[in-house]
Amino acid sequence: MFTSASNFTDSVDAVFLYITALSLIVLVGITITMIYFVIRYSRKRNPVPTHVEENLTLEILWTGIPLILFLSMFYFGWVGYKDMRAIPDDAMQIKVTARMWQWSFEYPNGLKTDTLYVPVNKPVRTELRSNDVSHAFFIPAFRIKKDVYPSKLNDLWFKSDKIGRYDIACAEYCGLKHSGMYSAVYIMEQEKFDTWYKETSAKAGLQATLTAPVKK
Repeated sequence: MFTSASNFTDSVDAVFLYITALSLIVLVGITITMIYFVIRYSRKRNPVPTHVEENLTLEILWTGIPLILFLSMFYFGWVGYKDMRAIPDDAMQIKVTARMWQWSFEYPNGLKTDTLYVPVNKPVRTELRSNDVSHAFFIPAFRIKKDVYPSKLNDLWFKSDKIGRYDIACAEYCGLKHSGMYSAVYIMEQEKFDTWYKETSAKAGLQATLTAPVKK
């Protein structure tokens, strides 16, 4: 937490902190209330049980307050989810293929790598698919995770303004070597990315273009 590495980090962390704070407040409130009732209505203080009539105000409060708190958590989660689904039109398109137990990345020109390289401050859309079982594409530092299925195409996007290396993991148990299904995303300066992309594409006999080739 508190290390902003992508456009979603701050908003996701804020929601987690909000939910944690509410949970602590509710925990402390319930604990204090329980202690009070244990002492106030102990057998020594009340040897004869007291009949308590219904209280409409209390019933409304203990129903309405949790409902409002739940709806507030839902609202912030929904706002964050909408942002994660609003993929920019100019996002770089990367095909991500999962298989037991590795990740593969394919750029628009057909270049394939086992590590993801993208330029800084560039929105990136990942097109997620699996060749075998269910996986989950997870970049912890970016606070993004998406299930990857063999029978369904999923996608997610991100943009990072922090140059560096960040882990990519599988967050859904997928077999014997699940824990070793790691890769990385390198956020690079635009010039360095252009140089890497040009040289790597040339070695693979491909043109260094970020648009998919036209099918004839």
